[in-house]
Amino acid sequence: MCKICETKPVYEFTNQRKVCKNCFIRWFQKKVLYTIKKFKMIKKGDVIGYVCGGDFRGVVLEDVLKWYEEKAPVEIVGLRGSPSNFPKIPKEVSKLAISNDINVISKKIIDSIIKKDVSKLKIRPVEARTIRPLYLFLDKEVLIYAKLRKLKFKKAKDKKQLVDELEIKHPEVKRAVVNSYLELYN
Repeated sequence: MCKICETKPVYEFTNQRKVCKNCFIRWFQKKVLYTIKKFKMIKKGDVIGYVCGGDFRGVVLEDVLKWYEEKAPVEIVGLRGSPSNFPKIPKEVSKLAISNDINVISKKIIDSIIKKDVSKLKIRPVEARTIRPLYLFLDKEVLIYAKLRKLKFKKAKDKKQLVDELEIKHPEVKRAVVNSYLELYN
């Protein structure tokens, strides 16, 4: 039972706090604001470009950026291209938002450690003119948000990764990997 609304929960956090649909959406949007403010991603008057690949991360990124545009004095612009092959950032666009979340980032960190090539790893929340507003979210949370907001997206088959296997037995391991990375490079 959601403690705030006393309705059926849709998500349970690792601390066993349960939230309903409306509380989850509100929590997700507040966490997007927190991420943007914590890492100083966007300034007043910025023009933010994004590429939506149609997957659940892309449509959620588009949705939260449009929601953010209503709240802040910024402009959001959709760019042509694909998320795997990012376009050059046009001059009129001050930042490029990409849809990397904890799952993508932790996988890149672990792969780089295994390959012993951490020096070329560029996956901070803000890299030059690239920002990652979904940086602190799990795939599971992003997917639930997409479904609750009834966003249309292409379903893709993801292979289970080492990090996914670890997450089953040790919840929060992905967050721990990303937080450790941030501590090393901040």
